[in-house]
Amino acid sequence: MSSDAALSRRRLLQIVSAAALTLPLTGLRMPAARADVLPRSLDAETLTLEAWSDTMVPGEKRSPDDRAIAGVAAGPGAVQAGAVDMMRFGPVGLAPAVPALAAGLNAEAVRYAATVGVLPDPTVPPFVGLPFEHRTGLALQLLDTGRPDQLVWYGLAGIAMLAFHTAGHLSTPDAVRSGHPGLAWLDFPQPDADGLWRYPVFSYRRRLARPHPRTTRTGQPA
Repeated sequence: MSSDAALSRRRLLQIVSAAALTLPLTGLRMPAARADVLPRSLDAETLTLEAWSDTMVPGEKRSPDDRAIAGVAAGPGAVQAGAVDMMRFGPVGLAPAVPALAAGLNAEAVRYAATVGVLPDPTVPPFVGLPFEHRTGLALQLLDTGRPDQLVWYGLAGIAMLAFHTAGHLSTPDAVRSGHPGLAWLDFPQPDADGLWRYPVFSYRRRLARPHPRTTRTGQPA
């Protein structure tokens, strides 16, 4: 990954972390979901974050009764790629704000449903209860540039995409070797035995420059 790409990725995570911590969600309450109808391994917060992630990078259902994943696309999506794990990943800095973000997303879903005349399924959190086309409709509203909190939702969407396309919460060599769903779907190349990537066939079919004699084993200049 180039230094510019790494900087952009780091900057995105900084933006969403800073913005999320200042999100004015005080007083918002997430309508309760019936615990007896939720998958045993998932809570309402996780279901909500998974449904948001699946809206950003859709995938196939994990089981016929999967409520978070709408199942509008074949193959793995952001959920299978660990999007929620990345949202809660310590170095990202978003974890303290995740409960408020999930609550805010569900509050927005209630508002949206009332506006468009849709009745969400009451047995799951409001955002999860929206049909996929309405999840997408709400996401488009939240990501609109005219909203003061647009960067917050943009960042949350970006994390879902980063989880799928980069496995940013994992060691890249380990993720590739273990068959990370997103990287495997993108046919990301396997590293060499030492965890580095080398490309013996150059794009110009010739070496453009010789390495500096003081270049370190990791490729850094002296």
